[in-house]
Amino acid sequence: MRRRKKSSQRKRVGRVSYYLHHGAWYLYYLEYQSGVKVQRRPKVAETEEEAAQIAAQVNAQLASSSPTLFSFRSVSFSKLRQAFLNHHETVVNSSPATIRRYRSATQHLENYFNECRPSDLAHSIRSDHFVAWLRKQKISPNGHPNTARRTLRDKGLRFILEVCRSVYIYAAQQRFLPPTFENPFSKLNLERMKIEDAKPIFVFDVEDELRFFQNADDWAFPIHFILAKAGLRSGELIHLLIEDVDLENGWLRVRNKTELHWKVKTRRERSVPLVKEAVAVLRRVIGNRTSGPVFIRHQFDAFSSPLGNLDQMALQELLQQRISDTDSGSVLTLSQTMDEKLARSVWREAGVVRSERVRTSFIRTAKAAGLKQSSCPKSWRHSFATLLQDANVDPLIRQITLGHKPSEDARGGSLGMTGVYTHTRATTQKREIERALRLWPQSLAFARQWASANKV
Repeated sequence: MRRRKKSSQRKRVGRVSYYLHHGAWYLYYLEYQSGVKVQRRPKVAETEEEAAQIAAQVNAQLASSSPTLFSFRSVSFSKLRQAFLNHHETVVNSSPATIRRYRSATQHLENYFNECRPSDLAHSIRSDHFVAWLRKQKISPNGHPNTARRTLRDKGLRFILEVCRSVYIYAAQQRFLPPTFENPFSKLNLERMKIEDAKPIFVFDVEDELRFFQNADDWAFPIHFILAKAGLRSGELIHLLIEDVDLENGWLRVRNKTELHWKVKTRRERSVPLVKEAVAVLRRVIGNRTSGPVFIRHQFDAFSSPLGNLDQMALQELLQQRISDTDSGSVLTLSQTMDEKLARSVWREAGVVRSERVRTSFIRTAKAAGLKQSSCPKSWRHSFATLLQDANVDPLIRQITLGHKPSEDARGGSLGMTGVYTHTRATTQKREIERALRLWPQSLAFARQWASANKV
């Protein structure tokens, strides 16, 4: 048998050879990966001079037993997904809620690998096939098994694809992909994906708001009234402690509670002014309590519960003690997820309301008020922001009050350097917010009546 004649174009730099093939220059070398000898033949350059330089660089890396320019470690998508989630938990320190969203989003891609791909290697993905598969999947909108299943809406589908793109960006950084492998989700141009079936956003008007409050029971009314008049997120409201509220001066403080494993969505703490009607409502809600969550579960007795009247510092000390007791005798530290589970139990025993309970009370009250098209408490935040715009409240004050991140310029937001040099006084913020809320006096009058009622 005749041996194939070596190409006269092949040249060598130490342990690396480079050669011309179909008009481009390639390298050839052997390296060890996890104790296994692996052949590498990457395409590296269009000219011989560039190929020689890269060959010398790779040879030096081989000589020092360092990873080469073209080395990578193939992993299954399941392992890549777990590494990505662990990275966000232990390095990025993302919030537990964010990690849960990422876990749910990437579960779709793992299901696709298990059902449709002959190989489970992460770089065997076909993004176009995955999108076509994803559009046919039916999910429970709120995660409950008894909910009627439907296909993903466009916004949900785009979020899943954006998270998957982030997974592959992380994979490239960790060298889990071939060096010439392009991020398959970057090619989808997600920013230009059309949103055609988004759930309509419901914004209250003055009559709808009053009708909603008139149909709310005594437990639900103060919750939704404060959401409507302070523009809070539901999670911010249920984690509001009595010590966060200054009723004398009419302010509430939205604060991160890191030691209790709760953080503001954008991490931006803020102060929100309260009109006197909101102060009156909160006085009745808080009653004789001095500590604990402002809003507590229906029929929860704060005075008979061991945790029902503890301040933030006491709750933190109790949580740390539970973590220490659970972790004692183990050489491993508790994961953030386990810490979060223990923190949830502390919040629960302190009487905190579940966000799901806020949502169901909103749906029930909206239905009783004949507002069937509204099904999400976020409508209060949309309505609050819209009312501020109707009142021509300065955009910077709106941004500060709602706790939004600047989106265009990291130094000053959409206002550029003007936002850097502008420092909104508390008196200005309070005056402007109150001026806007006074445009709808009917609901404020109803709140005064509710707050003055002689009810327990």
